[in-house]
Amino acid sequence: MSLVTSVSYRWGVVSSVAQLVPGLQTFRHYDRAHLRGDVIGGVTLVAYLVPQVMAYTALAGLPPQIGLWAVVVAMTVYALFGTSRLLSVGPESTTALLTAATLGPLAAGDPIRYASLAALLALMVGVLALVAWAVRAGVIADLLSRPVLVGYMAGIAVIMIVSQIERLTGVDSAGDTLLQQIQSWFSADWSMINVPDATLGVIVAVLLLVLAPRLPRVPVVLVVVLLAAVATVLVERAGIDITTIGRVPSDLPSLGWSSLSLSDVRSLILPALGVLVVAYADNMLTARAFSRHNGHRVDNNQELLALGLANVAVSAVRGYPVSSSASRVAVAEAAGARTQLHTLVASAAVIAVILVFGGVLAAFPVAALGGVVIYAATRLVDLGEFRRLLHFRLREFLLAVSATLGVLLVDVLYGILIAVGLSVVDLLLRVARPHAAVLGQPAGVPGWHDVGDYPHARQIPGLVVFRYDSPLFFADAEDFQRRAWQAVQDSEPAARWLLLNVEGIIEVDLTGLDALRALVDRCRRHDVVLAVVRAKSELETEMERHGVAQEIGLDRFYPTLPTAVAAFEAWVREQPNGRPGDADSDSMEP
Repeated sequence: MSLVTSVSYRWGVVSSVAQLVPGLQTFRHYDRAHLRGDVIGGVTLVAYLVPQVMAYTALAGLPPQIGLWAVVVAMTVYALFGTSRLLSVGPESTTALLTAATLGPLAAGDPIRYASLAALLALMVGVLALVAWAVRAGVIADLLSRPVLVGYMAGIAVIMIVSQIERLTGVDSAGDTLLQQIQSWFSADWSMINVPDATLGVIVAVLLLVLAPRLPRVPVVLVVVLLAAVATVLVERAGIDITTIGRVPSDLPSLGWSSLSLSDVRSLILPALGVLVVAYADNMLTARAFSRHNGHRVDNNQELLALGLANVAVSAVRGYPVSSSASRVAVAEAAGARTQLHTLVASAAVIAVILVFGGVLAAFPVAALGGVVIYAATRLVDLGEFRRLLHFRLREFLLAVSATLGVLLVDVLYGILIAVGLSVVDLLLRVARPHAAVLGQPAGVPGWHDVGDYPHARQIPGLVVFRYDSPLFFADAEDFQRRAWQAVQDSEPAARWLLLNVEGIIEVDLTGLDALRALVDRCRRHDVVLAVVRAKSELETEMERHGVAQEIGLDRFYPTLPTAVAAFEAWVREQPNGRPGDADSDSMEP
């Protein structure tokens, strides 16, 4: 092997590794200007992350220390393989709920089997994500349009705020949906409210809302939380009780996978697929929503790889399926985090908390963390973007509102699916009724243009130049045929040629070509010649394979409008009833 070949080979290996592990490149070219914000953001995140993860893990039906080790592993893996600079991957409420709902009937009250099934579910979610990455299924994330992102984040913000009411007030809420929780609060005994907790939480939220915009260079979130912790100690010395996080378990993780049967794998395939859909949609929506703040790009397919590897790694420490948390991202960003280094800082801090400093974190007031979440949630609601959507197009504004309502009233996953479904319907409606135009040549303007835009544009008598600005497929085939023939009928004088400008038809299907054949037959019955101009080679090949090109006549395909116009004028002169003088006098220079 020559030196050049060897260098090229090694460079190719390095490039491939850099593509698969983008985090290495990020840390290799790390901007030191972000260091302070990332460290503060990571430390701040830990104070919020630890109690949240412990709560989610309990919701999933597992010991809390499992969630703590799972978040350490998940954040570390994602920092290497993910493409979002802020996404915080780990235990999350939706995947926790899905885990509990899936495994409850299968474990039959056996906690050891339950934990083994949870790890197997995480492993299967990871494997399915890796398969999706291998077949480049990340393209489905492109269905998550801008209005869906805006509406989704607004819905998540409301859920975040509502989820903190119990933490701030101490009043229990019941129900699985937002409406059920709100209803339970209205019927709750509010005389049991924990006034000191509620007061502290409100003060923290107000301080952050007021001070953070005015002191952008100060780590306001961390400072306020530390002050809240100090205030808690002082207040408790005065005999006033404030709810704190409490003891953090310090057990080491169990490694490896327990022996499970093939029937367990079969019973978890569909649940694992459902968890993957939820986790991936949540990751992409959150990552894209925050990417616009600092201008980085999120790679759809690479995110599948990162999510898959994170779940496989979590399963190895006997964890359960992980996704991302918008609230954690919001807290970290609000504290100054700008790159994935903040998650590595947070991971190291979580390990330190578990093994050494559990007692320090135990003194943090729960209500203060609730105030931080409320402040972070307000940053997710982009009212300016809602106004921009409304001014641009009502349909896009309604898509954003539908995403918000779907997340709030139905469920996070179903809310996303509703909004995506409406986006697809909106797309099909627009594609099914695209722009179409009869073309003419305006005086003093080069080229051929829509006569709707230039009512006085000159047209050649007997020649209708019709352009359809859309792929020709099942959704718009009838519309194409109807509007093209309408252009023939509206022509004055009567049309003798219908010249289809197909430069906008970049894709066809069988239904679309069948509609074109029907138009050819209709023109033939009415003694109208149909010709084609500016067809791309791929389109012409498809038309020949279908047979409609032969029915039109291959000699009726023209590369440019000037050649097509010249052919029409020559044809008119050759007709026994033609009026060559009219054609010559009304022709125009292309």
